[in-house]
Amino acid sequence: MSELSWDIVGYDEPPVELLETRFSEIAEKEMKGLPFYREGIPVKAGGFRLFENQWIGSILTPWMLELVVFPGPSQEWPHRQVGDRIGLELPCGQIKFVVGELAGGMQYLACSLMSPLDRHLTGEHAVELVENSVKMALSLPVQTQSVAEVDLSRRSLFRGQLRS
Repeated sequence: MSELSWDIVGYDEPPVELLETRFSEIAEKEMKGLPFYREGIPVKAGGFRLFENQWIGSILTPWMLELVVFPGPSQEWPHRQVGDRIGLELPCGQIKFVVGELAGGMQYLACSLMSPLDRHLTGEHAVELVENSVKMALSLPVQTQSVAEVDLSRRSLFRGQLRS
């Protein structure tokens, strides 16, 4: 097994413009005209936040919506094989990502959220999903509990033993 070279350098700011430029080029040169390409859906990167010093955000294109991760400020990642799978533990749970690479050796981790895009999705709603998908990924999971599962008896209350 060969040693990994740590040559993927972090971004001080989220690479929004670079992502949008590269995916716009892919849209124009490679994807336009394919049956799943959605006219009226823009290329939009957004929602980026630092999480454990890595940039996590999302990218919307006329054919898909992905959650993406890039190295953050002062970070270095090993150069990985495109297509390798990596599981990351986020507040919402474990998510499986795939190593992707754009022109110029720009490596990132991607998790497909919608591919192809729902045919009823409007451009406006798709752009809202860019921000909301990141918020959901970085939100703590909500666990509901029915009243029947909680012992509210007087005896439990006075013993300080409310069970859930």
